[in-house]
Amino acid sequence: MTFISRRAFSAAVLLTALSVTGTSLHAEEKPAKILLGFPAGGSFDAIARTLADKLKTELDRPVIVDNKPGAGGRLAMDLLKQSPNDGSVVMFAPGAITSLYPFTVAKLNYDPKADVTPIGTVAEFPFAIAVNPQSKINSAAELAAAVKKGTVQNMFGTPAVGAPPHFYGLAFGDAAGVKLEPVPFQGSAPVNLALIGNQIPMAVDVMGSMIENHRAGKIKVLAVSTPQRAPQLPDVPTFAEAGYASATGSDFNALFAPANTPAHVVATWNKALMKVIAMPDVKEKLITYGFIPVGKTSEELATRAAEATKRWGTLVKASGFVAE
Repeated sequence: MTFISRRAFSAAVLLTALSVTGTSLHAEEKPAKILLGFPAGGSFDAIARTLADKLKTELDRPVIVDNKPGAGGRLAMDLLKQSPNDGSVVMFAPGAITSLYPFTVAKLNYDPKADVTPIGTVAEFPFAIAVNPQSKINSAAELAAAVKKGTVQNMFGTPAVGAPPHFYGLAFGDAAGVKLEPVPFQGSAPVNLALIGNQIPMAVDVMGSMIENHRAGKIKVLAVSTPQRAPQLPDVPTFAEAGYASATGSDFNALFAPANTPAHVVATWNKALMKVIAMPDVKEKLITYGFIPVGKTSEELATRAAEATKRWGTLVKASGFVAE
């Protein structure tokens, strides 16, 4: 090999190495995407953006939130199903996406078991029941007694038909021995407004959507579904304290990946997620929005989802709800 050919060969090798390295770096710099099936501005969006901001450091790559609202998160799930399973796309979603919708949506475009891979639980969110502050009712037990006597109508507002609060309200009714009828609205804000305006006798929703109005005296939360009193509402007793221990429970939100995501990719995301949720400022933000931080293994999420599926299936079947 001549000197000139050796130099040309070395240059070619160097260019190839730079080309490969450049491609690799470019791939690593490509932002990871967190799909979110809800619009910007809500509590889920705020939490997703907090996670993205912290995860970019733990994953050593940019992380962005991609809002794809519609159908209670199912549109985003359709996109997740079509996404590559290399860790570049994940989804932040409520547990209902895999555990409740199979019972309330007649035709899902995805299989909640086959089309997703659990990464890790982010947080739990409990439910609460509230009345207008002018009401003389001051406890869940008093409310149940008044419904039995007929002095309070048996209707409760809920943010959507077939949503978790819909069935949780029915679960409270079963625990209290009264038949309650859900009145669906288009979201939590209209439910709160109807309760403030005394247009409905009571409302059941996720606790986080009621905290500020309760603190402001615009509504009166009677009970929360946490096992112990919620740190956000220490003045409000639990359903168990009211004598309805079977009404204890919560829903959750989590990160999911597409089907067949390799174990090492899931492990990387889960390790980063657990570190982020353990951060004091992240915990504080989750609690502020009405969530209870979790941050455990992907196996824990799989078990949690299976248990939630069993419970929601029982509640939906008992309610006689017909999927549309």
